[in-house]
Formats: sequence, structure tokens, C-alpha cells
Amino acid sequence: MNRFGFVRVTCATLRTTVASPEANCREIVRVLDSVTDSDVVVFPELSLTGYTCGDLFGQDVLLDGAARVLGEIAATTAGRKQLVVVGLPVRLENGLYNAAAVLADGEILGIVPKQSLPNYKEFYESRWFRPADGTEPLEVEIAGRSVPFGVDLLFESAGVPGLPVVVGVEICEDLWVPIPPSSYQAAAGAAILLNPSASNETIGKSAYRKDLVVGQSGRCVAAYAYAGSGPTESTTDIVFAGHSLIAENGRLLEESARVGDGSPLRRGSYWITSDVDVGRILAERRTTTTFDQGSRFVRPYRRIDFALATDMAGLRRFVPGAPFVPAEGPELHRRCAEIFGIQCAGLAKRVEQLPAGTSLNIGVSGGLDSTLSLLVTVKTCDLLGLDRSVVRGLTMPGFGTTSRTRQNALDLMGHLGISPETIDISELALQTFRELGHQPFGIDCRGLDVPAFREALARRPAGARNDLTFENVQARLRTFLLMSRGFVVGTGDLSELALGWCTYNADHMSMYNPNCSIPKTLVKFLVRYVAEHEFPAGPVRDTLMSIAETLISPELLPASAAGEIEQSTEGTLGPYEIHDFILFHAIRCGYSPEKVRFLSGFAAFTQEYPPALFERTMRTFFTRFFRQQYKRSCVPDGPKVGTVSLSPRGDWRMPSDADPAAWLGHAE
Repeated sequence: MNRFGFVRVTCATLRTTVASPEANCREIVRVLDSVTDSDVVVFPELSLTGYTCGDLFGQDVLLDGAARVLGEIAATTAGRKQLVVVGLPVRLENGLYNAAAVLADGEILGIVPKQSLPNYKEFYESRWFRPADGTEPLEVEIAGRSVPFGVDLLFESAGVPGLPVVVGVEICEDLWVPIPPSSYQAAAGAAILLNPSASNETIGKSAYRKDLVVGQSGRCVAAYAYAGSGPTESTTDIVFAGHSLIAENGRLLEESARVGDGSPLRRGSYWITSDVDVGRILAERRTTTTFDQGSRFVRPYRRIDFALATDMAGLRRFVPGAPFVPAEGPELHRRCAEIFGIQCAGLAKRVEQLPAGTSLNIGVSGGLDSTLSLLVTVKTCDLLGLDRSVVRGLTMPGFGTTSRTRQNALDLMGHLGISPETIDISELALQTFRELGHQPFGIDCRGLDVPAFREALARRPAGARNDLTFENVQARLRTFLLMSRGFVVGTGDLSELALGWCTYNADHMSMYNPNCSIPKTLVKFLVRYVAEHEFPAGPVRDTLMSIAETLISPELLPASAAGEIEQSTEGTLGPYEIHDFILFHAIRCGYSPEKVRFLSGFAAFTQEYPPALFERTMRTFFTRFFRQQYKRSCVPDGPKVGTVSLSPRGDWRMPSDADPAAWLGHAE
């Protein structure tokens, strides 16, 4: 475990020697010697004997051997600060139980019996075992010691202060019943749920098995580790999958190879390892108010202490550099289709409430955000059976507009068949400067016409690069012209909203914004998705791909002498990939700046970012996120499409006067 709450979990599939506890003991010890850096290691169901022993479970030779080697395995855990779970048959009074023994630091901490015994089709467990129901004795004599026994055991490590690690155990079929024991364990505080299992492989079963594990991790807001028996179990009638899975809060972290997945058959022991985030699990439970309501169903549990090391090195877990964007492939396309559909559905409902014939006005700049909004608006018209001519696209070139973005805007509007219009705002902006008595970049604009003013801008001193009034006047004029037309479809995205990268009551405002909860890193993928799936060939696709490759800029500062964009948003704020990474982990997950920085060291970014750049960008993020809240306090309606939304009416309520000092202190 490390100080941020990551716990390393291993699920092992064992090379099984059926009915030989000694051979299985040797193999378990060998595997444990190979995974000494893991905090928790779970082996399959009945791993000391093999699951398929049948009537041999009635033989004392087998039962005595399993009890004897259990003590040997426990001894190997001494000094390791590692929790180990192995399966074995356990005699207690007049019954025999399919059970899991929990070991740590040389001790047998407790034994958890199986509660749900399958006795249908290929399963026949009730012939040999008794289902546990909580009425069993509280202790059992095994391996020369008295050990806690029962379905009411949880295992707890104090771990890092404020991050207790509580572990629950259920066995195979326990997961497949309507209310698994792990549901009660989670409600009682277990954040890591372990399942030693023996699940045979049949056609289609692996997908259902995975759904069960991932779904239970989500319902329980927990990590769920499932270790499955493999093909070296007896194959008299069935073959075991060797399928192990580790999931966390509804997301699959790691999955092993299995019989029938097309990979080479593995007959030796193998394992999967992943670091589960107990810190995030506990934070998620605190904010998900319905989770705590499950406490009314909590049964009494005995908690047994164990120790974990807190100096875990590295991170065994995939950390996406773009957490809002799925990996390239079918999942990305499905996600884009889903988001685009939500955007269109949200806008369609709003448009239905407008008087018939109302035009839908949208500012089209030739940039990513306005392009996505335009595509949503056009597809919404198609959905509602409206002629696309009701969409009035207005491109408003100013002093920073380049020929590329202007042409892309005109081409896109023409190809999509909307009603296009161009209004050059240069004269209006120059007149506003005069009325305000403002001298942009120190230039006295009285008596200058637009061409003369442009020449003066080109000759301004090299150090005269910033003029907020110059930018804001242009942004507000564009919104003034749009809103003077009627209903305006907004274009700003989630990343801009988080950073306050918009002019208050300008591009900040609209009547409905379908982009409001889509981060910048995802906008480009959505535009590409629409290009490839809605317009697979032709001029619309070509224009969309050109827009996707354009430098991100508000184009409010003068272009270069060569007519190229000089105002790079990312050059000012830092890379959007870093901002979105911080946005997801700090706002969605509630991580501290230190934990975000730690994760960034393992993130699969599209490029390598120097630590100094990440630090600078993180300071920019937290400074602007706090100081720009007043803009988020009054934003237009728009649909939530992902797990992060900054709507003041829904997900994010924050005072505009909050002080970022504490966060900035942790960002040092």
C-alpha cells in the first residue's frame, strides 16, 4: 500500500495437483515468493486440494493433509505484511465446509465458509459440503490452533491514517445469488472484496462472469478480485476457465487469459496484479449518499486486524492520459455515438418548446467547439424533420481571424446546407475602442480607419502582446450580434468552463449549450467521429478533418504577418491534455494535488511533459478554477453527458469567493 491509498492485489490461477495438498502447498508458496510486492493475494476455491475431488472430500487423508499444509503456508507469510487467501475443506463438528482461509504474518486470521452451494446441472456441492448460515461455532480448531470461523468476518488494516483497508471474502457461487454476501460486507465497510472461485467454462459464460464481477464492484463501490481455477483441475466432465478478474467501482482493471479466449493454453500457474484505489473508493462512498443508506441492512461483523506495509513502490495500474477519452477502437466509437446522441436529444427537447419557425443561431468560427455545436444542431434538425435552413450560421471575422479558419467556417456552413452569413466586426470593434477611450496596445485609434488600424497593429512593439479589453470587446460584439438574432446555440466546452476561458456574458452565454459537459480532449474525437461515420467521404469530411487539425485559439489577438494564428490557448494556459487530466482526478475523484501529481508520473499521455510544465499547468488550473467560479454560477442550460459536470444547478455548487490557497499549497 502507498500513502495515496493504492493497494496491490494479485489473483492467481494455480497449477493444481488434484487431491495432493502437499503439491499444491509447494506451488502456492512458489507463487507467493514471486509476488512479494503484492499486499493481497487470493488463490482459487479449494486450492489446497483441488475443487474436483468429489467423494474424496470424505477422506480424512485429504482433509488432514489440507489442514496440515495450511499451517505451513501461514508460516511462509511471517514478516511479509501480506494478506493471503487460500481455499480448503474445513471440518467443524458434524459438518464439512467449503471455506477460505485468510492468512497474514504467520497467522491464520480467520476462516470464511461458503454460504451458497450450487447443486444443479454440473454442480454437486451439497453432496459433500454444508452451506454456512451464521449459526456455526465462532471458532474452529485447525493446524494446531483455534481460529475465528464464520460468515461474519471482515479483515482490517489501519494502513495509512484516514485510509483504513477493510477486506471481505465470499466464495464462487456466493457472487451468483440475488443478494451476494459481499453486498452486506461492503455496506459494513469492506472496500476490497475477494472471491476464490472455481468456475467451469461453457460457451458465453465468460462474458456473464465478467459482468457479474464488474457489476458487483460498481454496486458495492468497491474493488472486487476474483481468482478462478484453471484447466489443471480434473477434466472428467468439465473444464475450468482459469479466468481471473480485478474490477473497481464498475470498471475492469485487469483480466487474465482464460480457456477458449484464443490465446495459447496456459497450464502452469499464472496471475494478474493491479493496484486498487481504496482512497477513491472511500471518497466515492462519502459523496454517494445512497451508499450509506445501505447501513440499515448491515449485519454485525467481527473485525480482525492485520498489517500492511505502506511503502509500495511504483504503480501497477493503467493510468490513461486522457481519462475522458476511451482507447482508440470500437469503444471510442460507441462512446462518441452515445455522447452525440445525448447532445442531440437535449437540444431537440429545447427546440421543440420554441415557436414554430424560430431560427437557431450559432457562431461558426472554424474552430472545434463551434463545429461540434453546429453538427449537433444540424443533426437535431434532421431528427425533428426541420429544414436545415432554420440554422443560421454567423461567422464574424475580427482582427485575429485567419484565412484558414474563416474558409473552414464558410465551407462547413455551405456543405451542411444551413443559412450562412458573414459580418466583419472590425469596424464595430474599432468604434467601440473609440467610444471607450481605449488605446489597444497603446495605439491611439482616433482618426484611424480599419486598414490603418491593422497596419498600426502590425507595427506595434514586440512586447505588446496582451490587451484584455481588445479581446473582450470582440467577444462581446459577437455575442451581441448573435443574440440580436434570437435563439442562440452555445459552443463553449467543459474545459473552458473549468478554467473560465471565456468572456463573461460573451461566448460564456447562450440560450442552450450542447457542449457544456464535454472536455476539450474529447471534442476533437467527436468531430472526427462525425466526420467518419456521418460523412464518410466528400467535402464535409475533408473540412471537418481540417478543423480537427487547427491550432486551438480564440483568435482575438492579431495574426502573424504571414496570416497565421499566433494566439495559442495552450501556449497561454498549458496543454489541455494536462488540464483535463487534473479536472477528472481533482473534481471527479476528489484527489489532492499531490495524488494528481503522483498519478501523472504513470499516465499514458500522448507526449512526454516535463515536470515543470505539469506543475505550472496545475497551478494555473487550481488558480483559475477557483477564481472563475462566478462564471460557472450563471451558465446556460445544457445536457450532462459524462461523470463530470460543472452546472450550478446539478453537479457543482461552489462559492465564488472560495480561496485556492490550500490547494495551491499542496500543489507545491
